[in-house]
Parts: sequence; structure tokens; C-alpha cells
Amino acid sequence: MTKKFAIITGASTGIGLELAKLAAQDGYDLLIAADEPGIEPAAETLRDYGVLVKAVEADLSTLEGVDTLLDAVGEGRVDLLCANAGRGLGHGFLDQSVADWRRVVDTNITGTLYLLQQVLRDMVGRDDGKVLITGSIAGFIPGSFQAVYNGTKAFVDSFADAIRNELKDSKGLTITTLMPGPVETEFFARADMLDTDVGASDSKSDPADVAHDGWKALMAGEANIVSGWKNKVQATLAHVTPAAILAEQHRQMAEPGSADPE
Repeated sequence: MTKKFAIITGASTGIGLELAKLAAQDGYDLLIAADEPGIEPAAETLRDYGVLVKAVEADLSTLEGVDTLLDAVGEGRVDLLCANAGRGLGHGFLDQSVADWRRVVDTNITGTLYLLQQVLRDMVGRDDGKVLITGSIAGFIPGSFQAVYNGTKAFVDSFADAIRNELKDSKGLTITTLMPGPVETEFFARADMLDTDVGASDSKSDPADVAHDGWKALMAGEANIVSGWKNKVQATLAHVTPAAILAEQHRQMAEPGSADPE
């Protein structure tokens, strides 16, 4: 491919689709992926920007699914990767099936790490590339009734900081962590959290705004960005507030049935 080429995962809706729009506007040809058929309509929308768009429907919680995505790259050079695919899960941990919480772990951690390892090796080899990893301010907060999800995001936030340091001698490579708070996407419906205070809230961030913040930080080579001033305040307070208090605050947001009936 002669043009700039980007991979964006979790791009059928939400933050991922908005990131793909920004990449297309910036002239990147795209390989987009998600684990649902909605990735094809997303590709049609993105083609209106006049760039080449290839869509892959694959389960990115599995190594095989990530390999399917990588096979679609072929011999092309990946200039930019937005590792955005993620999965949430509400309710109490003891009420969750092993299959459900494993899929959260395998999507948010295993599949993400495998994709990053494969793409970063080539980027480091040529000392050039940009990576955006979607973490979350949830990684700073013990997630009562969302414990597995918040735990995976704590891992992702920490992991991104670690590999950024490991690869600091690759001056042409940048790794940026995007850390939003609650965003108005299908996340809460898929996580079965619409009856929670946070799921029912109408004050969630606009995914286009979050993507814009992430893209701006990515292009500037910044290490991380917390999207939204309220989330910046919450992230700062999380570092000085006792874990037990944070967990209780999260319980009030995420416990099933906590949504205001009015």
C-alpha cells in the first residue's frame, strides 16, 4: 500500500468508529475489525471519505481471531494501530458465568496484547509507527459490580505505561493511552447494565469527543490522555482516595437496580 495504513479494532460503533472516521479524514487507508456483522455497514460509511477500507469480522478475544485480522494486512505496512476492542460485564462476580468473564479478560487483555506484540515488532524494526491503546479511568477504581472489567482496564493502563518505557529507545514509535470515563455507546447494553445508575445516566461522554481527544493526543505523541474534565478530576481523586471508599462509590453507580426510576 502506498498510502498511510491504519488498523482500528472495535470499529463497528462507538469510539472505534469515530477513530476510524478521523483516520479516514487524515488520509489513512483502513483495516477495521469487530466481532459483529455491523463492521460491514461501518466500512461502507468510511468509504465515503475516499479511502480504501477493508472490514474483518473476527472474535478478537481469541488468538485465531487476531490472526484472521493480521492475515488481512498481508504484506502491507501498518503505520497506525488503534487497539480499541473491548468488552464489559456488569452484575456481581459470583453471578457471572465463567464463559462471560473469560471473554472479557480475553478480549480486553489476551487479544489486545497479542495484537500489540505482533504489530509492535514490525514498528520497532523500522523505528516508526503510532499506537493508541484504549484504556479507561475504570482502571483506577475498584469496580464493584463491574470487577472483572475494571480489573482488565487496570492491567491495560499499567501495561501501556510499561511497554512505553521498554520501547523508549525507538524514537520513531509513539504509544498513547486513551482513558475515557463512561461513554454513550452500546457498551452498557452489551454489559447488561442499563438498570444501573451509570448505565442510565444521560451525562456520559460523546464518543466523537472522546475519539477526538484520543486522536489529538496520538498525533502529538503524548503518553496518555484522560478524556473529559470531569474524568480528569475523578482520575486525580482516585489516586488519593482509599480503595474501600472508591469501591463503595462504584457500587452506587454500577449495582443492578441502582438507576433512578424517575
